[in-house]
Amino acid sequence: MAHSNIDFPAVIGYVTPLSAQPGGLLEFKISSAGDRDICARVVRLDCCDPNPQGPGLKSVEVDFGLDESYRATEQKTYLGSCAIAPLPVIPEAHSLKLSLLIKPTLFSTTDQVIFSLQDETGTSGFALILNEGTLVLKRLGMHTRRELDLRLEINRWSELEISFALDKVILRSTLLINGHTVESDVPMEGLLAVLKNTSHLCLAAIWCGYPEDCFNGSIEAPCLSSSPLFSTTDSEVLARWSFANDAYSQTIKDDIDSSRNLTLVNMPMRGVRSSGWTGRNMDWKTAPDEYAAITFHADDLSDCEWSTTLAVRVPTGVPSGVYGLIVDNRSGSDTIPFYVLPGADSPRRKILFLAPTFTYQAYANHTRGTFAGALQDRVREWNAYPHNPDVIGTFGYSNYNRHPDGSGITLSSRLRPIMTMRPAYLVYLDEHGSGMRGFASDSHLTDWLNARGFEFDVITDEDLDREGVDALAHYDVVLTGTQPEYHTRRTLEALIAYREGGGKLMYLGGNGFYWKIGRDPQHPHLIEVRRAEGGMRVWASQPGEYYHQLDGEYGGLWRRNGIAPQQVVGVGFTAEGAFEGTYYVRTRESFHSELAFLFEGIPSEQKIGDFGLSGGGAAGFEIDQVCSDLGTPDFVTVIAASEGHGPTFETTFEELLLPGIFDGGPRPYGGIRSNIVYGIDENGGGLFSVGSITFCGSLSHNHYDNNVSRLLENCLRKFLELSCSSDELLQKPPHSTTTSNDE
Repeated sequence: MAHSNIDFPAVIGYVTPLSAQPGGLLEFKISSAGDRDICARVVRLDCCDPNPQGPGLKSVEVDFGLDESYRATEQKTYLGSCAIAPLPVIPEAHSLKLSLLIKPTLFSTTDQVIFSLQDETGTSGFALILNEGTLVLKRLGMHTRRELDLRLEINRWSELEISFALDKVILRSTLLINGHTVESDVPMEGLLAVLKNTSHLCLAAIWCGYPEDCFNGSIEAPCLSSSPLFSTTDSEVLARWSFANDAYSQTIKDDIDSSRNLTLVNMPMRGVRSSGWTGRNMDWKTAPDEYAAITFHADDLSDCEWSTTLAVRVPTGVPSGVYGLIVDNRSGSDTIPFYVLPGADSPRRKILFLAPTFTYQAYANHTRGTFAGALQDRVREWNAYPHNPDVIGTFGYSNYNRHPDGSGITLSSRLRPIMTMRPAYLVYLDEHGSGMRGFASDSHLTDWLNARGFEFDVITDEDLDREGVDALAHYDVVLTGTQPEYHTRRTLEALIAYREGGGKLMYLGGNGFYWKIGRDPQHPHLIEVRRAEGGMRVWASQPGEYYHQLDGEYGGLWRRNGIAPQQVVGVGFTAEGAFEGTYYVRTRESFHSELAFLFEGIPSEQKIGDFGLSGGGAAGFEIDQVCSDLGTPDFVTVIAASEGHGPTFETTFEELLLPGIFDGGPRPYGGIRSNIVYGIDENGGGLFSVGSITFCGSLSHNHYDNNVSRLLENCLRKFLELSCSSDELLQKPPHSTTTSNDE
C-alpha cells in the first residue's frame, strides 16, 4: 500500500523472541529514520486504553540497566517471495534451455518476473517478465526490453521453454488444458557472452540482495538443460528441482547435484495444487506429485532480517509480566511489547495470565479499510497509536487479508513490526467504548488484576506450545485473554490436561479455541492458517489445500479437528455481530445455594454488564455458548445468559445445517446468546467461562466497582480458596487406620 513520509513511523521495531526469563536475551531490531541514534527505556504495561472515559494509559518504568543511547540505522523491508539457486557450469559452445510450468494468478501493469538468469547482484543477465499478461524479455543492467508476441492465460497452467542460442532467444508456450502451442523469438547479440557471466537462477523475482519485481502465481518443475550449438539431439540436463516433497522446507535439492540447493526467500506457499492435481487426493503428503508446485506472492514476508540494534538481558529479579521497550529518536517513538516469564528458580504466583500471542500474530497488521476519516480523527483526539496498516503496507499483512491476486494470506510472522500489537491501538470507531481488540484490549484484564491486588505471572501461547502442560502445572488458576482464537493441538491438550489434573481455568473472552494453526520448530516465528471447510471465513482455502505446509496437518476449525472449544472451556463460538455489547441476566440455576458466593454483592435482579469500554456492554461482538453435543462437561452450569443483541448478530455458519436449523440437539440457553458457565469437576478442576469478547471491557467501570468486576473477583477468590484447601489436604499426613494393641 502507498504511504507518505508524514505517515511513516520515524522509528519502529520488533523483538525476538517475544518472551524471556530473567537472564534471558531479547534482541530488539529497530529502524530509525535518518539513521538517528535512539534512547530506550523499559516500562511495565498495565493498561493500554487511551479512552479518556476509562482508567487511562498506565505504565511503570522498570530499570533494565540500559545505556543512555544506542546507535541506530534506517532498515528496509522487502516484500515478496522468490527462489534462488547457483547455476551449474554451462559447457563451452552450448546453448541453454530453461523449462518450467507456470500459472499466473494476477495480471498487472507492473513487471512480474517469472525468472532471471543473473549475476549475484541482479545487474547483469536476462529476466523473463509478465506485464498485463504479455511476456517481455529484459536485459538486466541495460534497460533493454523486448516484448514477445506471446501471452499467458490467467489461472491456467502453461509449459514454457526458453532457449538461449547463439544470437536469439526462442520461447515456446503450451497451454496444458488444450495443448495449444505458440512460439516467438527475439534477436539478441552477444547472448552467450552475457550468459557466461551469470551465476544464479532466481524464480519469481530478480535478486538484488532482496527480491524485486515479484511474481504472483505458481511455478512447477524448473529444469535447466544444454546442448551443443547446432544440435537438437544431444541435450543434457544440468539442473532440475522437484517441488513435490517436504513442503515445510525452505531449501530444495537439485536432482542432478544434491549439493546445489534452491533456497526459498520469504517463505512462499507450498502444499498447493500443481498442474497434475486430479481432485482424488487432498493431502500433499500422500500424493506429492499432485502438489509439486510453489505459489509466490509479491507481498510475502517471513522475516524482515533487520540487524539487532540493542540486545537486552532481562535482569535478575524482574517480576513476570507484560512489558514494553520504548524507543525514541527525537522525531518519534515506538513501544515494542514483550513478556517476562517467571524465573526458573523463582517462586510462582498463584495466578497465570496466558497471553494469546498466536491470535495477535494472526491479526498482525490487519488492514480493514476503515482507518481514514472518523477513526483517524479519534486516534488524533485521544493521542492513540498513530500508525495503521491501512496507510502503511511496508510490514506485510495478516491472516485476515488477501494477497494481490485475491488469495488468502496463510502465513504470518512475528519477525517484523506489528503495528496492531501496540498500546493504544484502536481498531473500531466504537460509539460506546474504546474500539480496541487483541493486545490492547487484554490490558483491561491485567489492569483489573493490578487494581484488585492480584499478583500474576505471564506466559505466551508460544511458551505453552513449547513446554506443554508443564508450563501450567505450578498455578492454581489460569486466565485467558479476550480472544484466544488460534491454537495448536499441543496448547489445547495442555489446557485440558491442566483442568483435568485439578487446575482452575478461567476463559475471559469469546470466539476462543476456534482455528487450528500450523507451526514448525525450525521456523518458530511463523504460524500458518488454512481456512478449510466451515467457519466464519474472510477467505477460504482452495479445495485440496487444507493441509498445512509447516507441519503437514489438516487445518481449519478445531471443531472439525477433534477438539471443539466446548471440550476445552465449556462454551464455543455461536454468533457474531457488530462491535457492540449488551448484558447478561442470571439463569434460574444460578440461584442454587451452592452458587450464591458468585453473586455476593450483586442484586439478583440487576443486569450484569450493561456498561463497558468494549461496545458498551459485557456480552457482545463474538459470543459463545454451551453445547453438550460438542463436549461441554457435565459438571458446569450456565449461571448467566445474555439478551438484547441487535439485528446485526447472526449464527455462525458451522452451527447450522440449514438456515435456522442447528446442528445438534437443543441447548438450554441457545439462540443469539452468550453463556457464562461455572463448575467444579469431581477431580477438583474448575471452569469459569464468559463467552464474550467484550466482557473484560466492563471490568474498570465505576472505578472497578461493578457487577462484572464482582462476579469475576468472587469466582477468582473461590478458585484460589479451593486450591489452597486442596494443597492443605495434600500436605496433611494420612489418618492412621491401625488399631493399637491397647484397644
